[in-house]
Amino acid sequence: MPAEWDWHAATWLAWPHHRADWPGKFGPIPWIFAEIVRLIAAGEVVHILVQDASERAVARKILVRNHGEEFGNVRLHIRPTDRIWTRDSGPTMVRRGRGAAAKVAAVGWQFNAWAKYKNYLLDQQVPRFIARSAGLSLYQPMVKGADGKPRRFVLEGGSIDVNGAGCVLTTEECLLSSVQQRNPGLDQAGVEQTLCDFLGVRKVLWLGQGIAGDDTHGHIDDTARFTGPSTIVACVEPDKRDPNYAPLAENMRRLRKMRDHRGRSLDVAELPMPKPVIFDGQRLPASYANFYVCNAGVLVPVFNDPADGAALKVLEACFTDRPVIPVYCRDLAWGLGTLHCMTQQQPAAEGE
Repeated sequence: MPAEWDWHAATWLAWPHHRADWPGKFGPIPWIFAEIVRLIAAGEVVHILVQDASERAVARKILVRNHGEEFGNVRLHIRPTDRIWTRDSGPTMVRRGRGAAAKVAAVGWQFNAWAKYKNYLLDQQVPRFIARSAGLSLYQPMVKGADGKPRRFVLEGGSIDVNGAGCVLTTEECLLSSVQQRNPGLDQAGVEQTLCDFLGVRKVLWLGQGIAGDDTHGHIDDTARFTGPSTIVACVEPDKRDPNYAPLAENMRRLRKMRDHRGRSLDVAELPMPKPVIFDGQRLPASYANFYVCNAGVLVPVFNDPADGAALKVLEACFTDRPVIPVYCRDLAWGLGTLHCMTQQQPAAEGE
């Protein structure tokens, strides 16, 4: 799996439609979405899944109004979905070979809506649709279940992050907790082997828990991210009274001791957390680590918080080859996800 900062052929998203994900606050979401599309489309093709012809017309109208002119880098596809979080429901796209012979393929994990929601059957079909639309071979990882029978391996894209050089970062809370019933009967060795086989990595780096408010059971993309082959940004919380303090401190302790697959230490930068974002009595998964690296820049969620500027400076020091662009996400976070959760990159074959 190439690193996210490798050149993209495209980004895949799904148009927001499931109003229950933003109860009482859905109105601004399509417009926020349109602005994110505009920023990504400045550097690559953006493919958007829509529910039907009627929604395609609505989406086109909003996008054209927001872009100020006809959008040439956006493609709308009719493909019903349950939700918009294509990072988790969509395929992980990988690359085999080098130079002119390089080929991109799709890995279609089994999606079960974070072992939490019942409406996910439409989202389960997203990997096959994207692979077919992009002309990519689709691989579906199989493992032995608790009953000894073969079954699809359950994984969401937000639970993993790679450096493109042999390592994948994830959390025990998400991939090893039997309570979540993602892959019952599979032990740590089995999880690691599957990740190595289908991502082309050689070492799995395990953190402990994710952040408070995350309903995905500890996704890494709210917690810590690679910014280079040997560099990582990891969230820290200075307030000892905050529920994030202890788990994030433990993650940092682990990172300071970690080595990559070649035995080299990692350069770890601290990424601040915003003050708790609370809406309607619920803590939301607000994190600057949910940034998305696209060809045109690094899109970073911000929350009208005093820590916004500090977080942007940390990421500017990490990504010197493209602009770091703040995107207001306080409303978007009410859907329990932000920029990285909603995007899925399609890497370019080398030489494109």
